[in-house]
Order: sequence, then structure tokens, then C-alpha cells
Amino acid sequence: MSDDRFLDGLEVYCVGGAVRDARLGWPVYDHDWVVVGASVEDMTRRGFTPVGRDFPVFLHPVTHEEYALARTERKRGHGYTGFVVHASPEVSLEDDLARRDLTINAMAESADGTLTDPYHGQRDLAARQLRHVSPAFVEDPLRVLRTSRFLARYRGLGFAIASDTLALMRELADSGELGHLVAERVWTETEKALGEPSPEAYFTALDDCGALEVLMPELTEDRVALAAALDRLHCLPAPQADGKTDAEGAADSEIGERRRWRWARLLEHLDGDARAALAERLKLPKAYADLARQAARTRALRLDSEVAPLTARQVLDWYDGIDVWRRDERLAPQLALLALDEPGLARLLDAAYQAAQAIAPKELLAEGFKGKALGEELDRRRQAAIAEVLADAS
Repeated sequence: MSDDRFLDGLEVYCVGGAVRDARLGWPVYDHDWVVVGASVEDMTRRGFTPVGRDFPVFLHPVTHEEYALARTERKRGHGYTGFVVHASPEVSLEDDLARRDLTINAMAESADGTLTDPYHGQRDLAARQLRHVSPAFVEDPLRVLRTSRFLARYRGLGFAIASDTLALMRELADSGELGHLVAERVWTETEKALGEPSPEAYFTALDDCGALEVLMPELTEDRVALAAALDRLHCLPAPQADGKTDAEGAADSEIGERRRWRWARLLEHLDGDARAALAERLKLPKAYADLARQAARTRALRLDSEVAPLTARQVLDWYDGIDVWRRDERLAPQLALLALDEPGLARLLDAAYQAAQAIAPKELLAEGFKGKALGEELDRRRQAAIAEVLADAS
């Protein structure tokens, strides 16, 4: 008998990620529940709120956790949405687990702790293998990205993609099915992967199966540059304070910042056209596209400095390019990025900025400059101030 009166009499199992992560010693934040032998009417009569659009999912009246009726899925069209879903009291737990992607995600635990593991997920956890449940893996192209993302999460624990699963991922990449994934789903999986402990493993797995060339071809045009970019994913500027005061908000902010920086570092070697093409294809959030553009400008300036001493014009163009005059909060992160490779140059550019920003437009207005002449004079004086700092440092 359940201690929860809303669940009393129902056959309920915890499934998926919570079962998997508890056995790995990984933090468990959310629980997924499946209900076997119940109908939609059974759930609504108990006070559960239906929220599923594509299949029967309900919110618990008190905890608001999601409870899904056991279901099966049958392929009928292209992409990850091309399925016919069947949910009824006759669908067994094993039937429900059979539709899942990986064996380590196809385990269920009852209220008394009994594990149901028909596809040997525990064995694959011990062997550190990401293995498909069945050949039906190829029916859902999103599984290529999900499997790669799980590798990004668990690579540090020694996990690898099973060779036969990788072969199915290659089959999916070659089939054209990836082209039916909407941009938002591709980006959602990619953004999640950027927050995992080993994000480079996500892109490497996609490349190994041929999916990266389909989804993000700009990254595969230069394999040497791609390898260097993947190495950069763990070389990030220190997080910048953003005023968050509560611990949870600060942690979420830092995770978001880490994801944006990893994307920026991945793309910083690409030209503007390639970055724009990726942004359009994946429907990138503006914050990701903007930071990638700024990081690319900073990289270009650093490379220029390795060829010849920077001129005041180059430095001023960099300030203008990252829009520091209107968005001064952008400077510190870019200087921190620069300091990873050239700390001396970062200090010099900080000093040059302090000199240049001391020239106030309102002072030029007081001198009678207006319109175009004001902009030209402001540019000239800022350039002169920067040149003086550069000369003193040489």
C-alpha cells in the first residue's frame, strides 16, 4: 500500500534517469514515473492533471511530478515526431521500457526497490557501455544526439558508445533522417551537452558517426582546427560576477555562462559567414551568437599581435567591434579570454581602454563639435590616447 493516497492502488515505477544515476552515484534531481495498468480516466479521477500533448502524462496533485501511462510507439513517418503512440492499461512495463533508447535508460524500480531490467542496463552500467535497447533505435534520429550527449556526461566515468550502437548512429546519419530534425531540438541537445563535464565528447561522437557533417558542416571543414577547438572547451575565462545573490540563481547563471563560453570557444576560429550560417541553421539564441562573434574578434586581435605590434587603429577597432562604449560589461570577459594566452596584452588593452574612455563625448559637445564631426573627433582623440599608452609600453 502506498503512503501517497493519490497513488494508492496504482502500479507505479520510477524509470529512466533517476534509476540510472542513483546506481552511478550521480546526483539525482528529477524523477520520471510510469504507471502500468491505468487509464486516463483512472488518473483524472484521482485528481491528476493531464498535461501531455502527444501521449498521456499527468501532474501529481501535490508534488506536481510527472506520471506517464505505460505506452508503446510505432514508427510511421520521418523524424523524431513520426510515431504512433499507444497507451492503455494493457501495455506492460516491459513494453514501455522496450521503446527507450539505451539499455541504461530502460530500467525501472518499484516502490519496494525491486529493479526491473529486461535489457541488461545494470550490466552495461558496470561495463561502462552506452548500448541501444533494440534495432528500433534507428527509428528516432534524435537518439544520435542524445547518445552523444550521454557520452559527454559520463565520459569521465569511463563510458564509451558500444560499437554496434555507433554503427546504428552511422546508419542514421547516412539515411537522411537527421535532416528531419527541427533546429530547436538539435540546439536543445547541443546546449545541454555544452553544460556536461566532457562536452568535447559530444562533438567527437557526432563526428565519428558522420552526424556532425550533416548538422554543423562548418565545423568539419578543417579537422585540425576542429581538434584545437575541442581542446579549447575546457579553457574558459573565469566566471564574471552578475549580481545574483541566491546560491541557486548564481549556480544557474554560471552554468549558462559556461555553456555560452564553450560555444564561443568552439567557433572562434570560424569566419563570420560560417558563424552566421550556424546561427541561422540552429536558430541560436542571440546571447550565444553575440559572444561567439566577440570571441572571434578577440582571437583575431591576438593573432594580429603575434605578427606585428598592434596599432592604435587596430585596438580602437576592437573596442568598437565588441561595442564597449555602449556595453562596457563586455570588456572584462574578453580581456579575461585574452589573458588565457597573452596576459600582458590583456593588461595593455585594459590600460588603453581606461585612457580612451576618459575622453567624454559631452566635453566635445561643449567645444562645439556636432554630428559627423563629433564622431570623427571622438575617434581621433580616442585613437591618440590609445597610441600614447601603446608607445609607453613599447
